[in-house]
Amino acid sequence: MAEQQIILTIDENGKLTAKTHGFKGEACIDAVAELMDEELNIVSVKKTDEYYQQSTTQRNNLVVNKRS
Repeated sequence: MAEQQIILTIDENGKLTAKTHGFKGEACIDAVAELMDEELNIVSVKKTDEYYQQSTTQRNNLVVNKRS
């Protein structure tokens, strides 16, 4: 799995900018909201190519045949 990063920048006017790397889909927005304790007033969102990629999750299914 790729390393996930959130880079926060605060300018001289107190404006906070968050840039994410390694997240796919809406996971980036969820991660920033979680980091900021969900007390955000998001003014705008610039979506990168990663935003439009599907996140992959690994799922293991065990199938058992119980027929006699």
